[in-house]
Amino acid sequence: MNDFVKIDNFPKLIPYASLFWQGLVVTVLLSLFTVVIGFVLALILSAMRMSRFYPLSFLGLDKEGHQMECGFGVTVGKFNPISFIATAYVEILRSTPVIVQVAIIYYGVFGALIELPSFTFLGFIKFERFLPGVVALGMNSGAYLCEIMRSGIQSIDGGQTEAARSLGMSQFQNMKYIILPQAIKNILPAIANEFVVIIKESAITYTIGVQDIMSAVNAVRGATFIIIEPLLIATFIYFCLCFPTSKVIAYFERRMSRGDRR
Repeated sequence: MNDFVKIDNFPKLIPYASLFWQGLVVTVLLSLFTVVIGFVLALILSAMRMSRFYPLSFLGLDKEGHQMECGFGVTVGKFNPISFIATAYVEILRSTPVIVQVAIIYYGVFGALIELPSFTFLGFIKFERFLPGVVALGMNSGAYLCEIMRSGIQSIDGGQTEAARSLGMSQFQNMKYIILPQAIKNILPAIANEFVVIIKESAITYTIGVQDIMSAVNAVRGATFIIIEPLLIATFIYFCLCFPTSKVIAYFERRMSRGDRR
C-alpha cells in the first residue's frame, strides 16, 4: 500500500509542468468552443424538432377538404421530415460512444473527405487535430443540449406566445425576447451540468493526438514510467476546472431566480 503513491515521484514531474499547463489551456479551449458549437446546434435542432412542417398533410384530407380520422393517408400526412432528421440525429449521437464519434470525425470526415491545413497556433496546439476534436465534441454536445433546450422551451406557457402575437411580435421576436430568456433560466442547472461533462469528456480527444491534460499524462508516463502520480495531478486539474465552474453557474442561477421569489 505504501508503494501506491510515492511522494518522491512528484519532484520528478516538475520538468514536465509545461505539458500539464499546455494541456490545461487546450482543455479549456476545447470546452469553450464545444459549448458554443453545441449551443448553436442545439438551438437549430430544437427548432427543427418543434417545427410544424407537414408537406404531405393533404393526403389526410377527404374530398371535401376535411381532416380524416384514420387511414394510411392520415399517417403519411403526419410525417414531418424536418423533425425526423433532427430526431434521428439526436438519437444516433446519444446512442453511440463519444470515442467512436471522435474517431469517425477525425479519420472519416477530416481524414478522408476534408483535408485540413497543418499548422500550430499558440505555439503548441495542432490545428489539424484540435478542430476535429472540437467538431466531434460540439456535435455530441448539441444532441444532448437539444433535448434540454426543447424541454425548457416547451415548459413556457403557450399563452405568452399568443400574447406576443396579439402585440404584433414576430415568431423570432417572441423567441428572442420572451421564450428563450425564460427557458434558459429554467434549464440553466442542466446546461451547467452539461458544461462540466464537456470538460471531462474532452479527455477523449487525446486518442486523436490533441494535446490535452490526458495527453500530458501519457507523455509523462512514457518518459518517466511513473503512472499514478501524473494521474493524480490530472485529477486535481480537472477538479479545479469543474468544481469552481459548477459553483459559479450556481451563483448566477440564484441571481436569476430572485425575480421568481414572492
